[in-house]
Amino acid sequence: MAYSRNPQLPRIRREAALLVLQRGWSARKVGRYLGYHHTAVIGWVRYMERYGIRPIPTFSSRPKRHPRVLPDELVRKIIAKRFELRRSAEVVHFALKEEGAVVSLSSVKRTLDRHNLLKKRWHRSRHVSPPRPHVKHPGDLVQLDTIHLLRKDGTRVYIFTGLDVRTRFAHAWAFERANVRTALCFLKRMKKVTPFAIKMLQSDHGSEFSRTFSQRARVEHRHSRVRRPNDNAHLERFNRTIQDECLDALPKDAKVINRNLPEWLRYYNEKRHHFGLNLQTPLQVVRSY
Repeated sequence: MAYSRNPQLPRIRREAALLVLQRGWSARKVGRYLGYHHTAVIGWVRYMERYGIRPIPTFSSRPKRHPRVLPDELVRKIIAKRFELRRSAEVVHFALKEEGAVVSLSSVKRTLDRHNLLKKRWHRSRHVSPPRPHVKHPGDLVQLDTIHLLRKDGTRVYIFTGLDVRTRFAHAWAFERANVRTALCFLKRMKKVTPFAIKMLQSDHGSEFSRTFSQRARVEHRHSRVRRPNDNAHLERFNRTIQDECLDALPKDAKVINRNLPEWLRYYNEKRHHFGLNLQTPLQVVRSY
């Protein structure tokens, strides 16, 4: 940081240097005239001789070199040990300590960070969500989630699920990827099949339900609390039901799953009785409004 923020100082330095260069004043005379040390005036004159007649800016007063800077040999040793072990800064520091090197852990971390050799932890920013509504009508709150089905080759199939809290009316669809684009595609499909307007969405903090999804969904969107799956308890129960009664009997292939989902969803929404709805079906509850 500069030692002064006076906006007039660059112009004053220029005028002081011109008194020496154009009028022939000595640096001591200019210093006494303006109240500066003559060595400062000499520095301004050298700056103007090098860069021409212009305002002389205020430079940072930060020291060019720290008095306790690590020796170059020790810095090279830290970097070499990092490439040799390919481990964290704590491990590198412990290994150097065993070899007799005197250096602190913070110095090891700082050295690795300056050479872009330190993998920093990424902290996800929290979403500021609107308050949870008091659910009285269909569409007041629709919960969203994603089921991950792992194949033998390590790839996954992603089942997007959505459920209306008031009526338990549900929808699901399989995709090969889980991102904002597929999440928006699923929401568009769900809006078409639900017999009511969706007023608010609620999901976890998955990357497919990021701020970009919130901005493009055209529906108010809130996030559940971190590590609180019971905030989406109705949908979590539906996820278990759809896996037990449908997905577990099907191969982990998105096309095959999507061919079988519509029939099972019709059964779930129109024929399956729910204890949470006094043994009514979701469609019967929807029609009661």
